[in-house]
Amino acid sequence: MFEKLQNRLNVVEKFNIFGTIGLVLALIGIVSLILLPFGVRAFNFDIDFLGGTTMTYEMHKELDKAELDNITAIVNGIEGVSASPAQKSEETQVIIKTNTIDTEKRNEVFNALKSAYNLTEADVLAIDNVDSVMGADLRNAAILSAVLAILCMLVYIAIRFDWRSGLAAIVALAHDVFIVMGAYVVFRIPVNMTFIAVVLTILGYSINATIIIFDRVRENKKLMKKTSFADIVNKSIWQTATRSLNTTITTLLAVVLIAVIGVTSIRNFIIPLIVGVIAGLYSSMFISGPVWAKLSKKAK
Repeated sequence: MFEKLQNRLNVVEKFNIFGTIGLVLALIGIVSLILLPFGVRAFNFDIDFLGGTTMTYEMHKELDKAELDNITAIVNGIEGVSASPAQKSEETQVIIKTNTIDTEKRNEVFNALKSAYNLTEADVLAIDNVDSVMGADLRNAAILSAVLAILCMLVYIAIRFDWRSGLAAIVALAHDVFIVMGAYVVFRIPVNMTFIAVVLTILGYSINATIIIFDRVRENKKLMKKTSFADIVNKSIWQTATRSLNTTITTLLAVVLIAVIGVTSIRNFIIPLIVGVIAGLYSSMFISGPVWAKLSKKAK
């Protein structure tokens, strides 16, 4: 389907353009991360990372998206508020998360829900405070898990192909992660434990698409011994483009549908996942292969 494009559009030769586009798209995430140590908080950190208060209530009715949005609107005067359903088996219970609040504010939340849903004291199932130290531990664990995953991928790719391909794959993965971070900033999605799941999912998805291209490069190297490595990479990218595009489309069809019919907590997971899947397609086709070719050229 795309093989005719390999002569018209040489991805390796046009890497300066594609690389600049990728850098611009990742710039929001990069800048937001750099500014964190200076006290500039562009991310919307949830209480999982910063600490806060969680309140669980029995609402005596099934909580669909409209009800959860209504509950959030009722208690919207409290900073950092979010409402999500409890365990799947308890479809009538809601968990409300806010920044750390005192007893007076908790009573305000309960009174607001009491008048709207006729609650009683018995419907207050749990009120807990998450300490900021615990949030810091979760944040460090998230960073450590992502770093370990990337290092393991680097070792695997370096053994299977060569160390330059491993570096190229890491550059592509960093591109995807920074773009996902930018999506969290732009859409003001709460950064909580689902952020770890999103990042690890994107890392796995993106590296899979990259390895497909790298495998084709290795196969073509054996068949095209007189062809330059840059041309082999370009040909391999376009030979696998149909597979990469079809995989991305089928994945997006499923996750977009979940985003449309899902509740807020699900959408907070799906929206950055959609952004990451698209970024993974872009990086696997226009970042990883060309970077490998450039590094190999410099090595020679």
